[in-house]
Amino acid sequence: MYPSRKNTLLAGFLISLTGALLFSTKAIIIKKAFQTTSVDALTLLTLRMLFSLPFYILAAFWGGRSSTAPRMNTRQWLWVIVLGILGYHISSYFDFVGLQYISAGLERLILFFYPSFAVLINSLVFRQRISRVQIWALLLTYTGIGIAYFGELKIDTGNAHFYWGSFLVFLCAVTYAFYLAGMGRIVTVLSPGKFTTYSMLVAVGGIFLHFLIRGWVSGNFRVPAGSNDLWLYGILLALLATVIPSFMLSAGMKRIGANNAAIVTSIGPVSTILQAHFVLGDPIFAEQVIGTLLVIAGVLLTGWKGRAPEPEIAAGSPR
Repeated sequence: MYPSRKNTLLAGFLISLTGALLFSTKAIIIKKAFQTTSVDALTLLTLRMLFSLPFYILAAFWGGRSSTAPRMNTRQWLWVIVLGILGYHISSYFDFVGLQYISAGLERLILFFYPSFAVLINSLVFRQRISRVQIWALLLTYTGIGIAYFGELKIDTGNAHFYWGSFLVFLCAVTYAFYLAGMGRIVTVLSPGKFTTYSMLVAVGGIFLHFLIRGWVSGNFRVPAGSNDLWLYGILLALLATVIPSFMLSAGMKRIGANNAAIVTSIGPVSTILQAHFVLGDPIFAEQVIGTLLVIAGVLLTGWKGRAPEPEIAAGSPR
């Protein structure tokens, strides 16, 4: 292998790894915001999108300057609107609300249902055959999450909303899997970068509207107590856990391919669990470690195709 090629792969690996580690801070920042302020899930999600918005507007403007950029037709816009609301508005809302009731480590493990769900959706809806390797991957993933879940249940017996929070994060994984499955169809005619940018802008509009309707119905637009810290958490969520890692993963994928980037991003659950332990004081227990290893193995098998890299969206990180 030529030195320039080795350098490109090494740079791609390091960029993807850093992006994955930054993405894994999202649940930690959200839990910390819930602990230190009286913010609710929708307000925190709105702040995340508010501070992310300028960067995605800039990305949309920059991408639109290209004379070769294809014009989107009505059908493509409909796909963008539906999938944007599903993948970045509804799915994110489920995730933020669920994190009010369960640990950051468990949230990350449940979210990693999404690759296997995407496989099932492609099989049932788009009639794609599930390989024997993918069947084993599904079994590993579900077994690992089951082990970690029941281990968490033993140490979180006083949480009356444990099952509800778990269910909401589960719905987040399901809706995000539908988003990925639909994205896999539209990016054949629309560039992944353009689709991601515009679907994110649609989701931002949906979240802002959701926030305004909630405020109008309740008659309360008051900023929660601890507002100084709250603005900081919003900025950290937008920059550290959303904008910067999304562009880093995109850059990494261009260097090492989507499948290799997907392998690197599997560090996410481990990183979240360690951060939750050292930052939030969450315990680390045997079932969690065993379950995490099985989930990572399942995710790697799910994403492993043994062929050329897929479009850059294949290695996306949920929420």
